[in-house]
Amino acid sequence: MKRSQINAALREMEDMLREYRFALPDFCHFTPEQWQTKGHEYDEIRDNGLGWDITDYGLGRFEEVGFSLITLRNGNQHQPQKYPKPYAEKLLYLREGQYSPMHFHWFKMEDIINRGGGVVLIRVFASDEQEQPDRSSPVTVHVDGRTFSVTPGTRIRLCPGQSISITPRLYHDFTVEAGTGPVLLGEVSQCNDDSTDNRFLEPVGRFPEIEEDEPPYRLLCTEYPDAP
Repeated sequence: MKRSQINAALREMEDMLREYRFALPDFCHFTPEQWQTKGHEYDEIRDNGLGWDITDYGLGRFEEVGFSLITLRNGNQHQPQKYPKPYAEKLLYLREGQYSPMHFHWFKMEDIINRGGGVVLIRVFASDEQEQPDRSSPVTVHVDGRTFSVTPGTRIRLCPGQSISITPRLYHDFTVEAGTGPVLLGEVSQCNDDSTDNRFLEPVGRFPEIEEDEPPYRLLCTEYPDAP
């Protein structure tokens, strides 16, 4: 992705957050220059990947596959004594036409919450012993305290305010229902580790390759400089 694309996407997400009056912590407003001065008191942000993020799944088609996000809080499975939080929280922003590919998590349980905007469609499959989608068995889903079964491949339709609980090894993908507008999603989950806990049905990457065509507006969570 070009840096200008990333900058525009982050500003667009900020606009959505302002519209829905979702205030961000201070570290989400730090400029790249300010990050150069931040000492070890901000190591939790560096070590746990807090802050701005973006993914095109390494495919270079952000308008079709990918989205913008912010990790607000997270523990660390690799340093549990230093960072004992067993939970994480994210915000995700999807435009119409964007898609998150089919995947599951081996360990993480998460709630995906429609915080505002359009309608999100979350397709679900159970997984079999070979870690493939089970295309014949009913899928048990949990939506806002209601537990029920659906046929495999059903798209769960979440309007603003609604949420679904995604259990470990439950395959899911998601997109925005056409004609409903961009969506602001919340994610509340167990500790998040994108490097080891994502099982994608089709192999994809996670972070974009960046072409520097203009200065960064915000640093992504993978770009923080070491503490001075």
